[in-house]
Amino acid sequence: MKTLTGALVAMLTGLAARDAQMPTGAFPLQGTWTLVAADKVLPDGETVRDYGENPKGRLVVDGKGRYSLQIFKSERLSFASDSKADGSVDEFRSAVMGSSTHYGTMTIEPGAGVLVFSIEGSSFPNWEGTIQKRQYRFDGAELRYQVPPRADGSIPISVWRRLD
Repeated sequence: MKTLTGALVAMLTGLAARDAQMPTGAFPLQGTWTLVAADKVLPDGETVRDYGENPKGRLVVDGKGRYSLQIFKSERLSFASDSKADGSVDEFRSAVMGSSTHYGTMTIEPGAGVLVFSIEGSSFPNWEGTIQKRQYRFDGAELRYQVPPRADGSIPISVWRRLD
């Protein structure tokens, strides 16, 4: 019985070690990122804050390009009630307009300098099921991309710094 138990433990240890190895060809943006800036460039070229003076955010990307992204304006209104369902119109507006969240998969078109988001779920329902392309720059520690122009002509810019 001890021989069988020993063989089983050795086999399971070998399988665990095999599975713990980093997959070859891991996605280059894999890791955890913190938001450095969430700005926008106005049609006249001026850059201004889009999510307040101290935006908060996290981007987490796995080795296959699956991601989860959250951006929050730090100056959002707190709800007067402890119930999210009982917010005022201004509180709801501040919560919605002061956040951008989505998840899905991303790929890179390196020759074109394009980051492609395939959005599965989003705090803005119109983005769900869409594919969005962003011009990007990546230097290993910093990721910077721009969102296509909005209806008012402004161009949002997100800047992320790698944490790990």
